[in-house]
Amino acid sequence: MGNSSKKIQNSEFEEKLREAAENPRLRKTDLDAEQSQDSDVIPVIEEQVHVDKKVVEKGSVYIYKDVHDEEVSVDIPYSHEEVDIERVPVNQYATDTPPVRYEGDKMIIPVLKEVMVVEKRIMVVEEIHVTKRRIEEHDTQKINLRREEIRVDREDFQNRPDGR
Repeated sequence: MGNSSKKIQNSEFEEKLREAAENPRLRKTDLDAEQSQDSDVIPVIEEQVHVDKKVVEKGSVYIYKDVHDEEVSVDIPYSHEEVDIERVPVNQYATDTPPVRYEGDKMIIPVLKEVMVVEKRIMVVEEIHVTKRRIEEHDTQKINLRREEIRVDREDFQNRPDGR
């Protein structure tokens, strides 16, 4: 490419020089004609260069993704509540309906019944004591987890015989 572009530039330069020599207008101006009939005009010519570039493929990249399944054991804590119910006999008469009451983490619910007497009175027959307990247990389960791996293969065109 270097030799052929140099020949083109030289031939253009030489062509401009030849045009200047053949063109009588460029050889003598009116002012020069008055001053000296024997003088010639020498044109000043400048060479210019134009540079281009282009994209050349030098290689390629291939990317692969592999997905692997793997079974793992996972310990998952969970909790639930259980209730203990204890029936406590009371057998006392009450004048009003007793409310539900709490003693610490225990809820006490009075159970009532009406009894026939000359007078009618409310008698607490028993109480139900409810206690909550938090129980935490562990359960092992097998689950599938996915993992991705990336593999990159490069192809270098410089080592090819065709030079692409």
